[in-house]
Amino acid sequence: MPTRGEIQEEIVRKKSASQDDIRRKYLAELAAYTKRDTIVYASAFTLKQPAVPPIALSLTLDDLQGFMAALHGLKGDELDLILHSPGGSMEAADQLVQYLRAKYKHIRAIVPQNAMSASTMIACACDSIVMGKHSAIGPIDPQVTFPTPSGAFTAPAQAILDEFEQAKREIVANPASIPLWATKVQAYPHGFLTMCDTTLRLAREKVAEWLATYMLKEDPDRQLKSVAIADWLGNAKEHKTHGRPIMIEQARDKGLIVERLEDDQELQERVLSVFHAAMVTFQVTQCVKIIENHNGKGVYTTLQIAAIAVPAGGQVG
Repeated sequence: MPTRGEIQEEIVRKKSASQDDIRRKYLAELAAYTKRDTIVYASAFTLKQPAVPPIALSLTLDDLQGFMAALHGLKGDELDLILHSPGGSMEAADQLVQYLRAKYKHIRAIVPQNAMSASTMIACACDSIVMGKHSAIGPIDPQVTFPTPSGAFTAPAQAILDEFEQAKREIVANPASIPLWATKVQAYPHGFLTMCDTTLRLAREKVAEWLATYMLKEDPDRQLKSVAIADWLGNAKEHKTHGRPIMIEQARDKGLIVERLEDDQELQERVLSVFHAAMVTFQVTQCVKIIENHNGKGVYTTLQIAAIAVPAGGQVG
């Protein structure tokens, strides 16, 4: 299996080949090995690029257009979805899941490094997840953004609700604290607390529904197990931080169907070659997000935050 550095050296050696050619070669070889439709959905979120707005690296509704372009012309009914994403919009994840499940009877989510937050939700809508010893998924508790005098602020929805409960307790114990808490609560937009509660419940409900429908569909206790897994993934108090990595053994212990990438050395080498090649693309071009199929067709987001559709054989940068 070539490392990221070795892939960069391969690009330098083959001066007639671009990094796109190398990445697409590995992606095509992976699909030829598995005999399944294959799509890589990856962003440069694990690379230090402070000038890139987080929205450009996150899952958004615009990505649905990328998947539509990448799925166009594919005829299989089984999909390998390589996920490397910080997550993003829960609504986008919901719509994307419905789109993919309408086309494919079997989907594997392959996590070469990190599929967090809303990407974890997508993985839970698959029939199985493939993870390596180094791979991680993450908690699904929603994060909410609201305006403050110093600008927009993002916080866990659960933390907002917990603070409100703390306010009620402290006001009962010490009425003199009312002015302090009134100032804090008044900073929230109208209906904000209700929105936090609704969003929290929706994330868990969707994941429980998807698990029962797909991953755990053959388990006679699928309803109870699906709810338990979704509640655990959405438990911000247990995970303590939204970015906390959930590794393969913990995911398996909690009941998710997770295949070990290392159990198939050939698969491992081909998956990681695709992943390393995608990371090289992010390093040597202005591309920050890739949605691409094994035929080299997809949509790519550049640093200028312009999504460009590229036909099979075209170039990213």
